[in-house]
Amino acid sequence: MQIKQSAISLNVPDVEASSAFVKRHFGFEEAMAADGFVSLHRPDAGFNLIFLRTGLSTFKPVSMKGRAADGLLVVFVVDDVDAQYERLQREGVAILTPIETEEWGERYFQVADPNGVVIQLVQWV
Repeated sequence: MQIKQSAISLNVPDVEASSAFVKRHFGFEEAMAADGFVSLHRPDAGFNLIFLRTGLSTFKPVSMKGRAADGLLVVFVVDDVDAQYERLQREGVAILTPIETEEWGERYFQVADPNGVVIQLVQWV
């Protein structure tokens, strides 16, 4: 098997709000969109980030159709987590978990998009 591309797809109530958030604060660009759907990309991310409106009739598996992204972290490893922390604070993004360093060398903080999707920025120190 050869994987040619990767994506993460999240159900959210407000696709436009999540899309605007990651475009503005994380530099993603729209690859394609339709009613209730947007696929965003960033060449250095390694995957497309897809938002689907919760409850779309075409969503599969049907058993998860009404569920929203919950308990999932979207993680970006960055070169300078402190600089990103300061930048996002200047941009008015609410910090969900303040910056901290774990004993195994993971320095990170977390924010949430308007739909509650948790985005974690990490630097290994």
